[in-house]
Amino acid sequence: MPDPLPPFVLKNEETFAILDSRGEICPDLQHEAGIFHRGTRHVSRLQVLLWGRPPLVLSSTELGAVGVLVSHLSNNDGGANGSPAMTVHLERSTVLTATACLQQFCFTSYGDRRVAMPLTLRLDADFRDIFEVRGYTRAERGRTVRRGVDDSLELIYGGLDGEDRVTVLRLSDPVQDVGVEHIGLEMTLEPRQTRRLFLVLDFHPLAVPLAAEDHYNAAMAATIQRFREARRSAASVVSDNPAFNSWLMRSFSDVHLLASQVEDGLYPYAGVPWFSCPFGRDGLITARQMLMVEPRLARGVLGYLASSQAAVDDPAHDQQPGKILHESRLGEMAALGEVPFSRYYGAVDSTPLFLMLAGAYLRRSDDRDFIAGLLPELQAAMAWIHRAEASSADGFLRYLRVAENGLRNQGWKDSDDSIHHTDGRLAEGSIALCEVQAYAYGARRAFASILHRLGRPAEAEGLQEEAAALRHRFHRAFWSPSIDSYALAIDGDGEPCRVRSSNAGHCLWTGIASTEAAAAVARQLMAPTSFNGWGVRTLDERESRYNPMSYHNGSVWPHDNALIGMGLARYGHRSETLQILTGLFEAASAVPMFQLPELFCGFQRREEEGPTFYPVACSPQAWASASVFGLLEAITGMAIEREHGSSRVQVRLHNPCLPRGLNMLDINGLRLGDEEINLQFHRSDHDVGVMVRGRSPGVDVLIMK
Repeated sequence: MPDPLPPFVLKNEETFAILDSRGEICPDLQHEAGIFHRGTRHVSRLQVLLWGRPPLVLSSTELGAVGVLVSHLSNNDGGANGSPAMTVHLERSTVLTATACLQQFCFTSYGDRRVAMPLTLRLDADFRDIFEVRGYTRAERGRTVRRGVDDSLELIYGGLDGEDRVTVLRLSDPVQDVGVEHIGLEMTLEPRQTRRLFLVLDFHPLAVPLAAEDHYNAAMAATIQRFREARRSAASVVSDNPAFNSWLMRSFSDVHLLASQVEDGLYPYAGVPWFSCPFGRDGLITARQMLMVEPRLARGVLGYLASSQAAVDDPAHDQQPGKILHESRLGEMAALGEVPFSRYYGAVDSTPLFLMLAGAYLRRSDDRDFIAGLLPELQAAMAWIHRAEASSADGFLRYLRVAENGLRNQGWKDSDDSIHHTDGRLAEGSIALCEVQAYAYGARRAFASILHRLGRPAEAEGLQEEAAALRHRFHRAFWSPSIDSYALAIDGDGEPCRVRSSNAGHCLWTGIASTEAAAAVARQLMAPTSFNGWGVRTLDERESRYNPMSYHNGSVWPHDNALIGMGLARYGHRSETLQILTGLFEAASAVPMFQLPELFCGFQRREEEGPTFYPVACSPQAWASASVFGLLEAITGMAIEREHGSSRVQVRLHNPCLPRGLNMLDINGLRLGDEEINLQFHRSDHDVGVMVRGRSPGVDVLIMK
């Protein structure tokens, strides 16, 4: 019987779990479920049987604030020698470490006599690479050995890459039965007494393993501390709307659930299940959206991407010196080169986004020593942009796949059919995307601001002049009066793709659009043919390739909407930004646990119906979770400015506003380098006021209306 609840997701570093409401994995019902470690599925089946039957589900909750899954279960009928149904309660808690999955079973019998309960755990590990689970086929695989050893069950896969991958199942109690796919014991339950059992699934077993109970307790304490530290380090955002607060809490927790520790901080992995690894574009945009409340993410993302920046030409991985990573994968297929993604650089936008985030982070944090330390990587990134533009006939930043198995399209809409002409023809040759030119503009301005802060004004002035020239050329080449918007792209023959798309909204985000063009783009994006009631579609329904069930040609992506909303607010279109925020909030309120997925279908909103799900969307997805924080930055109109040569920081609030249903918004503990400020936004009959509830001496506040 299919699970009535959506799958639950836990993650810790390079390990993530997709579990059903029992805290189990049943491959017959959900093929992508499992526990994955370093890009490989280490557990493909995990089921508990009480008296030979699966337990009933009473309830199941993912405690997002602490990264734990708790399932409440009960026994089915135990037969003539067992307990009647619904007399044994099982509370099952699941937590991950970086290398293991731990579960605590708390059994309580509510029968009137002692019972001997046979318990069987079924286990399997197919050791499939994440790309195999996703649907890739392989000509050859390694060999798996299964064996029972004393009180444990071991599964060992010898990979074709020479690496052994291991899963070991252990219990805290002695077992009576160990087979190649199960382990069993009999538990004695006294009336009204609770008995605990601990399970360990270990992927890097120690020579002398921790006791199962100690391992579980240590994992639980570390996980609680991890999420507690995340909340303590970030600004808190609280409103007077309980549902909105639930969305905020869920979103913040999901970003940190997906975040892994790197040398300079935290890196938000893109999403579970298909993208649980570092993605350049996703990490950069997530960190930018979270920058107002959690600048640690930006530091981690910038440091990691700087350390993995391309240094050589490698066509097999679309790699060129100075280019910023697209994605980095672990796993057997990546190690063997069966997919090119061990370190893959096929993204045209990661490099300018890297420069944009560096500039925004410096303004936000005043972390000059860190940014100065990245100066060689920032210069290399700018040099790559210059070389790439110089190599194209029109001087725009373009992409063209070189790697045989690489991505055909290398912007954020990277599916094969996402870049096309108005008649549906796919764009061919090297492609210049409209939003990528906007990012190149933003990159110049951001790097110029960095150089000014680092005392290099002449270089900064040169980049500002380049940005101004690019802005002029961009509008002349990309503006399309026939659609009253920017063309989606210009193909290799110089022909514009005159298609109404959400990409044009990103041009507002960086400021490359003229005031008149921004107003026209705003009208087009918020028209009923584009805005479906939940958000802006990736493609207007008037376009030939529009399909609300497609990945990029008519669906709604929360992160896309957040960047559009930030762009609209930049040009003063606050009501449109509020409309986007309201649509996404109402979408979040209609999905389980307020967890916005990677995308959802673009069907027009109907009364008494929620958004239509896209069947293989990642959830959680980092940039979808972060979208609410980018939109909050937009509606508060917050901008951080620092005077050159001064230690003072100015918080500018441009025409702040609040959506319907929010009458108060508190932002506390907003750290600005060594300074800090607490703000409250409150709605009156005709306006939104701002109260500065506390600030350190080096902060000035300017409210502009």
